[in-house]
Amino acid sequence: MPETNSILWVDDEIDHLESHMMFLRERGYLVSGATSGDEALELIANNRYDLVLLDEMMTGRDGLSTLEEIKHIAPNLPVVMVTKSEEEHLMEQAIGKKIDDYLTKPVNPSQILSVIKRHLHSGKIQTEHLSRQYAADLAQLQQRLYGPMAWGDWIDVHLKLSQWDLDIARFPNLGLDDIRLEHHRQWSAEFGKYVERNYLDWVNDAAARPPLSVDVVPRWVAPHLKAGRQVFFFVIDCMSLDQWLHIEPEVAEYFNVRREHYFSILPSATPFSRNAIFSGLYPADVKRLHPELWQIGSKDEYSRNRLERQLLDEQLARLGIRLKPEAKYVKVLDQEEGDRLAKKVGTYANAPLLSVVYNFVDNLTHGRSESELLRELAPDQGAFRDLMKTWFTNSSWFKVLRQLARQDCVVVVTSDHGSILGTRGTVARARKDSSTNLRYKYGDNLNGEPKESMLIRNPEEYRLPTFTISTSYLIAKEDFFFVYPTQFNEYQRRFAGTFQHGGISLPEMVLPVATLEPR
Repeated sequence: MPETNSILWVDDEIDHLESHMMFLRERGYLVSGATSGDEALELIANNRYDLVLLDEMMTGRDGLSTLEEIKHIAPNLPVVMVTKSEEEHLMEQAIGKKIDDYLTKPVNPSQILSVIKRHLHSGKIQTEHLSRQYAADLAQLQQRLYGPMAWGDWIDVHLKLSQWDLDIARFPNLGLDDIRLEHHRQWSAEFGKYVERNYLDWVNDAAARPPLSVDVVPRWVAPHLKAGRQVFFFVIDCMSLDQWLHIEPEVAEYFNVRREHYFSILPSATPFSRNAIFSGLYPADVKRLHPELWQIGSKDEYSRNRLERQLLDEQLARLGIRLKPEAKYVKVLDQEEGDRLAKKVGTYANAPLLSVVYNFVDNLTHGRSESELLRELAPDQGAFRDLMKTWFTNSSWFKVLRQLARQDCVVVVTSDHGSILGTRGTVARARKDSSTNLRYKYGDNLNGEPKESMLIRNPEEYRLPTFTISTSYLIAKEDFFFVYPTQFNEYQRRFAGTFQHGGISLPEMVLPVATLEPR
């Protein structure tokens, strides 16, 4: 243990603690003693210490008043209170005065060593453990990669990779970023092949597939309604699994959380995936029932989601669910609408179902592509995830959730699709009237690089809308985005490093569904 770790032990009976202090010195710590609060404050003002062990009951200045003065002199110096008393009000007082930890007398050397390691070496210990565990997990995942993988295995893999992303982000000096990104890319390439081989079976054989967008309401919302429970259904546009994992601990303070997962349909983009959630139908079937949503030449893709309330009502009717009073629906596009919902959520006390779409994460994703400031604030996926959490903890949505935690209700939270950081351009050969999306395109006679994109020449078989007899779809794999052959380099520079969605990747397609029950 490096000798730079200096500890001050404050106790009016310091002589009785010599054996404990010797125990620490033998392990490389520099340990000094002080017999009073006043002596301790003088030492702290004139010397550098890494941690203070402070007796709570001392003659003269007691431990609590000494603690208060220590925090004035050295606000960031960890202080561990050592006390004979286990009375709750004393602990609350100490915590209120920003104590970092406490021990109850009599203390033994192993307890002291444990609390010191927790405060002085936890980062190093956790870093070393993470490095070892990451190497072991990667070896285990690599063994699975080239074996037979079912859709449940892909959920496990993405969940493990997402959790590792969160852990590694806590320790930026770990030096694992490059290897992490390389393994993400490797897994993404194999996932693209897997989806291309299996997706056609998924949309045509319900028995052979994972839960898809069309299954969200029947599987996670309808059973609660049939049981007579009040349901609040939140769809957070463009929220990926790692983002939900980042905010889940905040939610878990108020709710018991049961998290499950499903796969977005293709293209993994709002006009397709979110309509599939609200309708319970594939896009081709939605177009047959509501052709007005798929008028040729429509420039506003978001207008294709303007009938979500009607689509949900129709789905509930097909499921045999008749709600009285009728289900309510709210779309939150900006802060003003969010604040309005937070103020009036109590007025929905008698509504059996309230469905809410929050667009902020999607707006943030698109806004980052156009704003240099947002790119600087969120240069990578980890920083973007932190930005999303900052929004959440201060959002009207979190206010609404905290209000619902006091009610007898069920809250279901999901996303319509995630996003991926696009890094590489791939050529799309398409006519000018084809759709303009970067991760997917539809139009007449499309073509692209087979290893970098999936070409769908027969959209009806894939339950996708057609507009002419030559309609085809092109969907990007891995972290590629589409660029036309002309001005390839210019658009590669422009869109590299932007978050995109609509393609085939684990972050876009493997999504959380969290069922929340108030604690």
